[in-house]
Amino acid sequence: MRVIVDEDKCCGAGQCVLLAPKVFDQRDDGIVILLDESPAKELYTVVREAATVCPAAAIRLEEDE
Repeated sequence: MRVIVDEDKCCGAGQCVLLAPKVFDQRDDGIVILLDESPAKELYTVVREAATVCPAAAIRLEEDE
């Protein structure tokens, strides 16, 4: 899995950080910081959930084939 974030879309809700703090963080202004663009397989479920609940649809996932 590859994680891609669009900082321009991010509204700073922080749901991604709450769900997957090993993968996402936030700058002081609330905008997402991607900590790990290729997370470990055990994090896939929470990363998918973070992408799903993102109100700005700022997280995109490219799944492994």
